[in-house]
Amino acid sequence: MASNVNPTVRRRRLGQELRRLRELKGMTAEEVAERLLVSQSKISRLENGRRSISQRDVRDLCGVYEVEDQRIVDSLMQMAKDSRQQGWWHAFGDIPYSVYIGLETDAESLRVYEPQIITGLLQTRAYAEAIVQGGSPESSEQENDKRVEVRLRRQSRITAEQDPLRLWVVLDEAALHRVVGSRQVMREQLEHVLELSQLPHITVQVLPFEVGAHAGINGQYSILEFADAADSSVVYIEGVTSDLYLEKPHDVQKYTVMYEHLRAQSLNVEQSRRLVERLVKEYAR
Repeated sequence: MASNVNPTVRRRRLGQELRRLRELKGMTAEEVAERLLVSQSKISRLENGRRSISQRDVRDLCGVYEVEDQRIVDSLMQMAKDSRQQGWWHAFGDIPYSVYIGLETDAESLRVYEPQIITGLLQTRAYAEAIVQGGSPESSEQENDKRVEVRLRRQSRITAEQDPLRLWVVLDEAALHRVVGSRQVMREQLEHVLELSQLPHITVQVLPFEVGAHAGINGQYSILEFADAADSSVVYIEGVTSDLYLEKPHDVQKYTVMYEHLRAQSLNVEQSRRLVERLVKEYAR
């Protein structure tokens, strides 16, 4: 696959364009489904980019929407072709959160709130191995190894020399105190966080225990933003058996405001660093 082709992003952009064409035609998803003799849920999945779309699907939809400009049809057909390519993560087999990886790979910035553990992009190998094994005790060693490798591969987005991912992380203090693996693993992990937090495109803040109830009390979430104005921001909420992606403007705005509250309630960058440094010394004893 060409390195500049991200199938997940191609599906999103294609879905957005197909939705725009439908709305210009003044049709509902139900009406389109009736015309094509398919389910309404298929039309919805095609438009939200969660399902691969074939060139035949594009051709049929352009017919329903009476798209006369062949250049538009050809462009959409090419996007459909690109969207069926495979990203680097497909080489690792069936990854439950492959849609998220595709979005993260193309994102310009990422804001994360993590209440339980050190977020994946900042994890060391030893810490990641302990997290994956502890979180998936019934999975085989081979499956867990694959998940760790994918997690470490994702970190290339924050270590890239050109256009690295801008990352802002709010960690609950609990994540710093939970001993994952061993005290040595934790010491090395927190040292790694300190090292990465020195990079100009990475910001780490700690939400202290003393805050009490706070804006992130309902759990972990991430906000992804993209350089292309055509790509709307996405809120990602990880689940055990399924994940949630929110793209409606009012949903994204609500989580963005929540994140601003979390940042304000957290220790500032220097205070956060001093707390992590103190815990590194404690884990070294």
